[in-house]
Amino acid sequence: MLNLKYYFYSILLLSSFTILSCHKHDDDDLSGTGTLEIEFDHKANGQTFAFGQDYVNESGETMQFTEFNYYVSNFSLVKSDGSVYTVPKDECYFLIREKADGVNTKISLSNIPAGDYKEFKFTIGVDSLKSTSPAEQRTGALDPAGEAAGMYWAWNSGYIFVRVEGTSPAAPLDPGTNSNKFRYHIGLFGGMNSPTLNNIRTVSLKDKHDDVAEIRKDHHAAHLHVFVDIMDMFKSPNAISVATNPTVHASPFSANLANNYMDMFVLDHIHN
Repeated sequence: MLNLKYYFYSILLLSSFTILSCHKHDDDDLSGTGTLEIEFDHKANGQTFAFGQDYVNESGETMQFTEFNYYVSNFSLVKSDGSVYTVPKDECYFLIREKADGVNTKISLSNIPAGDYKEFKFTIGVDSLKSTSPAEQRTGALDPAGEAAGMYWAWNSGYIFVRVEGTSPAAPLDPGTNSNKFRYHIGLFGGMNSPTLNNIRTVSLKDKHDDVAEIRKDHHAAHLHVFVDIMDMFKSPNAISVATNPTVHASPFSANLANNYMDMFVLDHIHN
């Protein structure tokens, strides 16, 4: 009876060791590919963002928003050893639209080489190469007649990188809508036939606790939770006044908003 007891105890220890060993092997297996999921969580002055709510900008002006859309693209991921994986160009153009139902937008980057990733870079906007490519090569999020409706300047053959609209008592009365409208449509990639401003900006995100995204094959996706605060678009380095500049499209002043919206994005935490 005693020998039988030790026999079962030995089997239990061996099974536990095997399970732990397999788990460790899976974690250390850096072959194959996995998935990185990125969640964009919209905020306003640090609070949950919503259409129709009053927010106060750096100039002390009250604003309510009716549109908040932007492009993110050209992702590159930096491993802990400093090596960089660049997501294939045709797989990394995403149009993020704020939804009235308050559901956060999530995107997935597939076939990422297994590894530990510490830094995440992407472009706000659409690069010149894709902007000038034939229309048949600009599908999905880049189709002006489809998903990209309202995010493309036909007159300027280029995409609107960030589109923000709303109302403010500080804005002049718009006779067309009989409301105090503001409109910020920021684009320009450097020009097709003649030089223009280049309002494409690159964002680099790292976890504040130096956590890494663990990409592994056959595991659930690593998850980045990114806060995007719309009010940072109106803060430093350039305080934007709705009264002074209620409508900005392709004017030179658009560079001030482009320099601001780089700061909208903050990596809050990583789930593995």
